[in-house]
Amino acid sequence: MELLNRTLAKIQPVDEAFIAKAQAKLDDKTKPQGSLGRLEEMARRFAAITESLTPDTAKKVIFTFAGDHGIVEEGVSLFPKEVTPQMVLNFLRGGAGVNVLARHVGAEVRVVDIGVDYDFEPAAGLIIRKIAKGTRNFAKGSAMTKDEAVAAIEVGITLAEEAKAEGIAMIGTGEMGIGNTSPSSAIIAALSRCSVREVTHRGTGINDQALEHKIAVIEAGLALNRPNPEDPLDVLAKVGGLEIAGIAGLVLGAAANRIPVVVDGFISTAGALIASEMHPLVRDYLFAAHSSVEIGHRMMLERIGAKPILDLQLRLGEGTGAALAMSLIEAGVKVLKEMATFAEAGVASE
Repeated sequence: MELLNRTLAKIQPVDEAFIAKAQAKLDDKTKPQGSLGRLEEMARRFAAITESLTPDTAKKVIFTFAGDHGIVEEGVSLFPKEVTPQMVLNFLRGGAGVNVLARHVGAEVRVVDIGVDYDFEPAAGLIIRKIAKGTRNFAKGSAMTKDEAVAAIEVGITLAEEAKAEGIAMIGTGEMGIGNTSPSSAIIAALSRCSVREVTHRGTGINDQALEHKIAVIEAGLALNRPNPEDPLDVLAKVGGLEIAGIAGLVLGAAANRIPVVVDGFISTAGALIASEMHPLVRDYLFAAHSSVEIGHRMMLERIGAKPILDLQLRLGEGTGAALAMSLIEAGVKVLKEMATFAEAGVASE
């Protein structure tokens, strides 16, 4: 808990004056003011987060957190939990969607085993920081103890601190965990006090009957555990996931260390939401990669106050949307750094 408290105390607001400086630099480029739209918004935010008008974007890393979920026992997913370790091995071989898209944008994928019910051998690209072999079934009791939830958060914080020391310029979040749309729906339902039906969708592609069952299971879990909406750590521990906790910690650690963090879809945003409920200034440091097909995602983004960069009807997770958004953020930063000014180009500005 000490690391978590120290990290929360370290988070400071982004300097609005720096945003203005970055915009003034953009306005002097050879273009009509504001004509590059959201690319300019991303560039000035990135500059303000890093407190540099020539920020580095070279080293981009996506941390894909993996964990299993006890709630899978209730039949809420189309796939069995054995798929979680199988997909981790696929990530390590470079064969998953996130690997393809990360290569496309020049990012590295690092897989974090924070809670998979499987013992992996050490491997390149794998970070083993296992807190437990999955969560417990939140339809029958608390998913985690408070200590487990804090330990998982602190894994994410430590990874952000290591990223800062390594000189990583931009962090992306990703996840893998069969059944993890159920805890994500439970988290936004608990925090927003919306009905479970309003925030629960098909996950891996379940049919209508299975969706009704999934809604009923989540409702029962919330009724049993009664997470306190005023206490995000209580919500996380009672109905969350280990990979969600790790992502929450990564986002908190990124904010504390002034590293821009690109948050992927529904499950990653559940982690970012927990982080922003713990410290509202977190939202200044994050970029919402995309708008997920999962219906609860929009409510999460609205609650955080984040506007998604892309809307490609994605619902894969893993960090796929984060990879794509990273390339657009980097494009905006390159405009700030590389585009000629009117004076340099010998172009009349008026």
